[in-house]
Amino acid sequence: MHKPITIISQRNHVFRQRVEIDDLDALYADVPPIVGGEGSAPDPHDYFDIALGTCKAITVQMYAQRKEWPLEGVTVKVQRDDSQEKKGVYKLTVTLILHGIDDPEQRAKLEAISHRCPIQRLMTQATVEIETHIE
Repeated sequence: MHKPITIISQRNHVFRQRVEIDDLDALYADVPPIVGGEGSAPDPHDYFDIALGTCKAITVQMYAQRKEWPLEGVTVKVQRDDSQEKKGVYKLTVTLILHGIDDPEQRAKLEAISHRCPIQRLMTQATVEIETHIE
C-alpha cells in the first residue's frame, strides 16, 4: 500500500488546496473563478488529464528506450471536452508529438503502446472503488 497523499485546505484562500506527496515539493489545486475559486492552480480535472498525458509520455519513452529507438523526447497535448460530463461522457483527445522518430512503423508502434499506459487502462477498464470516512 502506498503512503497517503494529504490535501490541506489553505486558510487564506477560498478553495485552494495544498497537496503533499511524500517529501516532494508541494502541489496546489484550485478551481476557476467561474465556480468561486481563484484559478491559482490546476483544478482537479486538470490533474486527471495531466495523469493521462504524463503516463502516455513516460510509457512511450520507456518503450523506445528498451528498443533503443532514437526518440529524443515527447510532447503530449491533452484536449478536454467536458461538455457532456453531466451525461457521463468526458472526452479527452491526445496528440503525441514524437521528437527524433521518423520511421512510420516505429511511430505507429509508439502510438499503439501509448494506449496501453497504466493510467489509460485505469481510466477505461478498471472498476475504481472509493471509500470516504470522516475522522
